[in-house]
Amino acid sequence: MKYDDRKMAGGFLFVGSVQFLLFLIIAESLYPGYSVSENYISDLGVGTTSLVFNSSVFLLGVTVVAGAYFFQCAFDSKLLSILFAITGLGAMGVGLFPENFGILHAVASLVTFLFGGLSAIMSYKLQSPPLSYFSVLLGVLSLAALALFGSSTYLGIGKGGMERMIAYPALLWAVGFGSYLLSYSKKTGAATKS
Repeated sequence: MKYDDRKMAGGFLFVGSVQFLLFLIIAESLYPGYSVSENYISDLGVGTTSLVFNSSVFLLGVTVVAGAYFFQCAFDSKLLSILFAITGLGAMGVGLFPENFGILHAVASLVTFLFGGLSAIMSYKLQSPPLSYFSVLLGVLSLAALALFGSSTYLGIGKGGMERMIAYPALLWAVGFGSYLLSYSKKTGAATKS
């Protein structure tokens, strides 16, 4: 079966996001005494789970950058392709510079979170309702959580819980948008039912 650029972009987004979500759960399970409420996600990047977490988040970044390339080939959408690529580069940075790297890690995390949320919002132009509405909602939720996290406002769910409210909406959007692109048909010019 021949895949077009849309399907390649979707495949990279889908696979990268799903593998990261799965390995995140594995790393959380392996980390002694880990609390999703009180521990940062990046705490998993040091100690016994560092290999699992850092390689998975780096792979997420690689797949998002690869997806951005195929996305640009398919849609010629420079803004969204750049947002994707910056998100991916940020995720690669998180994997290369774990939290014990200080400011380098903080910048890479901020870039990933900020541009991931913006990517979700801006993707609405390429989707049909209601998926376009969900993409905007997930992007806004991610950015709102980023603002709350930055102001140390955790709303009772802890710093780890609030950080997940930044990351999970963007990751869920990437899984959904990747699936949408994978189901695209040249014949109809839209996503199709299987």
